[in-house]
Amino acid sequence: MPIKNLLKFALIVVLLVPMGNAQGEDGYAAWLRYVPLDEGPIRTSYRAAAAQIALPADSVVLRSAAAELQRGLTAMLAREVPVIDGAGGDGAIILVPSLAEADAAVREALNGIDVESLGPEGFALRSAKTSRGRHIIIAANSDGGVLYGSFALLRHLQLGQRIDDLDVRQRPRIPLRVINHWDNLDGSVERGYAGGSIFWGEGVPSPDQRHTDYARLLASVGIHGICINNVNAGKGRNVQMLSRAYLQRAAVIAERFRAYGVRLYLSAGFDSPRALGGLETADPLDPKVRQWWREKTEEIYELIPDFGGFVVKADSEGQPGPYVYGRNHAEGANMLAAALQPHSGIVMWRAFVYDSKGPDRAAMASENFLPLDGDFAENVLVQIKNGPIDFQVREPVHPLFGKLPATRAMLELQVTQEYTGQDVHLCYLVPMWKEALDFDTHARGAGSSVTGVLDGSVHSAAPGGITAVANLGRDRNWLGHHLHMANLYGYGRLAWAPELDAREIAEQWVRLSFSSDPVVLETIVSMLMDSRAIYERYTSPMGLGVLHEGGPHFDPAPHIRYAYHKADSRGVGFDRTRATGSGYTSLYHRPVAQVYETLETCPEELLLFFHHVPYTHRLKNGKTVIQHLYDSYYAGVEQARRLRAKWVSLEGKIDDERYEHVLDRLTRQIDHAAHWRDTMTLFFFQLSGIADEKKRVRSDYRLRHINDSQ
Repeated sequence: MPIKNLLKFALIVVLLVPMGNAQGEDGYAAWLRYVPLDEGPIRTSYRAAAAQIALPADSVVLRSAAAELQRGLTAMLAREVPVIDGAGGDGAIILVPSLAEADAAVREALNGIDVESLGPEGFALRSAKTSRGRHIIIAANSDGGVLYGSFALLRHLQLGQRIDDLDVRQRPRIPLRVINHWDNLDGSVERGYAGGSIFWGEGVPSPDQRHTDYARLLASVGIHGICINNVNAGKGRNVQMLSRAYLQRAAVIAERFRAYGVRLYLSAGFDSPRALGGLETADPLDPKVRQWWREKTEEIYELIPDFGGFVVKADSEGQPGPYVYGRNHAEGANMLAAALQPHSGIVMWRAFVYDSKGPDRAAMASENFLPLDGDFAENVLVQIKNGPIDFQVREPVHPLFGKLPATRAMLELQVTQEYTGQDVHLCYLVPMWKEALDFDTHARGAGSSVTGVLDGSVHSAAPGGITAVANLGRDRNWLGHHLHMANLYGYGRLAWAPELDAREIAEQWVRLSFSSDPVVLETIVSMLMDSRAIYERYTSPMGLGVLHEGGPHFDPAPHIRYAYHKADSRGVGFDRTRATGSGYTSLYHRPVAQVYETLETCPEELLLFFHHVPYTHRLKNGKTVIQHLYDSYYAGVEQARRLRAKWVSLEGKIDDERYEHVLDRLTRQIDHAAHWRDTMTLFFFQLSGIADEKKRVRSDYRLRHINDSQ
């Protein structure tokens, strides 16, 4: 069947999939809405430049690129844009996956662009005139590069930017860009707030168009890897992931994502040889165990030829690992690496390891992994959370970045808002992630950023990667809160281009997902940019963290979290200094350690993470610590109310369905923020005995809330 007929059939199928009512959008289309453009000079110029799509070669990924261009252009330009075989005439968008195979006219049009320097995934977009007319050329060194270039062009058009002198060149700075899911095989999602799993459990349709549409979203922001099962892979039914039946299901899923250049990974239970394979041990140095992993890996590659590798959580939170057998993490990871190496697969070995009985959880990953630097195989990446505790709204950057010069490092972020408000509280996380990526480790002097560690420019180790825990579900809006999709979009954009500004990303997302109306744009962007600081003020000011209840991690429970805040009758905060505390500060390179070590130099937003201070200690603003805490909690609630007021001002400018959904979430946020405020202020008042200067703390709150939660 000719390419154009295949693509026409694919377009018909795609357009038949319900994408949500235009009058009341349900969020399913996310940032790929492709809203028809108004009549005017912009649409006229786009129509002239995008009369057809020329596809000179054929592959599943190129077909996806052409189909997406056809879909987007047909919708935006309100006319069918055909896909043709061959070079294309005037007004053609020409896809060039290999400069060597392009015709002379295209090569001449690309003169001056070093396509080879774009790497295996980069692309160039150029407006050019050839003997056949004017064209937009999408050039790359691979089919995947053309796919990313196609999405970039569509984004360029969606944002209403000029194309008459188009000359864009991009390549991803971080070579490995992955999304993780904590989906259980029973269909539930751990730390998921948007319904059941789209991969597992009863009621998952097969074939599932939702997988294709999710692959489109990921590819549109440059994500090229996905892990589809829980890192707690050794618990209960989850251990069956590596059984033949579930691997066959995974192979079907892999095929759908492969069409958009997204490679499949799986979480592997370290105990699988014993729990699944019937062996008496899972000792990584046991020959029978190593043979079991080799055979299992061969089986996986027979079913999924482009399988990416394993994500492993070991010796953490009840998950067995090499420590059970007296082995270290390098020995455990290297066993799996050896099985994957012939297939070019990798191991993403999580550094989230801690002993809950230890004196300082923040230091435990470093204590486990620093002695092993240089011992890991080349195809092992140590996956490190952005902070040393657990995805808190404010914590310092993990000291392992910059301290493992001979080990490939991977940054782990969390899109699903486990500790940052879940599906209720608005919390735009991109500014926090930017802080982590831009953080100067001083590993090789000033300018040794975390991004530099990941892209390989700081250390001798090969480049690393970046991943995020997404945990979307079957809700039509993917994440359970329409505005939280800004985090998924923002993660992908930062993973591709860490130099992007958080506000710039927010502006792009609002224009793509809602509107370019100046009032809508400014209002929602300001809400996003303020939201993290607001959540921080009424939950965890000055670096206080892990104040949430155990289990759900939603309600405040400071009375059971003493190990993290160390609050007593005299003061509050965890002394992590080298001089008088746990010594955690010494894990950083000297210039960073010196900043955190003293009260005078420690940033006040992290003061209570690093120091135990009296309630009467004066801050730079002249307030005592206790008064600053009181004021912060109250200010946070008032600012949450302003978020809702801003949203209300947009009534009539946002479709009814999304407007009402977000309004409900913001209303619930205010109520829950007040619960946090009253719980925390009463807690500190009762501990310190120091009254709020403004006399706002209510002494009767315990009877109505805190006792109920115990």
